[in-house]
Amino acid sequence: MTAVFAVEEGDPDAPALVLGNSLGTTLAMWDAQAPALADRFRLIRYDHRGHGRSPVPPAPYEIADFATDVVELLDRFGTEKAHYCGLSIGGMTGICLAAQHPERVERLVVCCSSPHMAPASIWQERAAAVEQAGSVGAVAAAVSERWLTPAFAAAHPDLRDGLRDMLAASPPDGYVAACGALERMDLRPVLARVEAPTLVIGGAHDLAAPPDDHARVIAEGIPGARFELVDGAHVANVEQPARVTELILDHLEAS
Repeated sequence: MTAVFAVEEGDPDAPALVLGNSLGTTLAMWDAQAPALADRFRLIRYDHRGHGRSPVPPAPYEIADFATDVVELLDRFGTEKAHYCGLSIGGMTGICLAAQHPERVERLVVCCSSPHMAPASIWQERAAAVEQAGSVGAVAAAVSERWLTPAFAAAHPDLRDGLRDMLAASPPDGYVAACGALERMDLRPVLARVEAPTLVIGGAHDLAAPPDDHARVIAEGIPGARFELVDGAHVANVEQPARVTELILDHLEAS
């Protein structure tokens, strides 16, 4: 386990909600959702191992390691069971967490994610580029370009540039190790083991994880999962903040 960096917001006596970020980002990617969610929940945002202000343990990393870090985080905050919402690698972490530690997850939200991101060569090549440059900045522009639709990015240059800069500042060793985890990940066999009521959100224009090939596969594999499509790209919570927040609240507060 790695003692990841986390911040707590909201009423400490309210039901707990943990937010997991996408690859190469920090807990700041949920800034648009945080006020509304912290108004209803004990909100715990954290940086994955190898990301942001969290430690960068030596490689290799596996998705199971990211899930185990969340178990340690819950223990540290004295929380037996929590809701979990994650985007991209954060969603993969949530699937693994719910499958391996069902007693720790109340309800699950998986955003713009995937159970299996082939081919492995994508992650090998990206990791090699970062390793050679010694900086995630080597891939930041090309990768973040796929996170927002072109029209939204052009209309919101500050958000576009902020995401790119956040990615470029990611610890390179942690990013490379996380790419290795994605290269080896296959969560398809464990989807049926997820017992937590699950909402799967897909971005209609997501080029990084096209919903028909990724998000829908998750929704079809998890028993009783609900699928919702939003008009955004890979970081749909940034592009459609109100709609994504509405969907999260609706799912987590369902009776």
